[in-house]
Amino acid sequence: MPSETSKKIRVLVAKPGLDGHDRGAKVIARALRDAGMEVIYTGLRQTPEMIVTAALQEDVDVIGLSILSGAHNAIVPRVVSLMKEKQMDDVLIVLGGTIPEQDVPFLNQHGVTGIFGPGTSMDQIVTFIRANVKPRGIPA
Repeated sequence: MPSETSKKIRVLVAKPGLDGHDRGAKVIARALRDAGMEVIYTGLRQTPEMIVTAALQEDVDVIGLSILSGAHNAIVPRVVSLMKEKQMDDVLIVLGGTIPEQDVPFLNQHGVTGIFGPGTSMDQIVTFIRANVKPRGIPA
């Protein structure tokens, strides 16, 4: 089936924790949709369990977390742990928000492949996702 490799990239955009500001997440979701991706936006105050459950149900290629609260070092390891439990090793995890430079190595060690701070261009995020999502139907 030739359409298998041309499937749209599916991205779950989530706001974990107590963040009450989601304008950036909505801008990203819109940009990814405009770039031809299917986007599922889960809304505010999502728990790691809610995020991973939604990602599994929606069969996404990417989980994009938007975190402004500073809780990324607690939330990301929990999301990644749940993803491993659910054998979601092929799902790309990216992070956006105000992430201090000294936290980047810790987040990378926990499976975050892309970290995008304020001012990152939409093109850069779209290009990164397209370059790093494994095409469906290709064995590991």
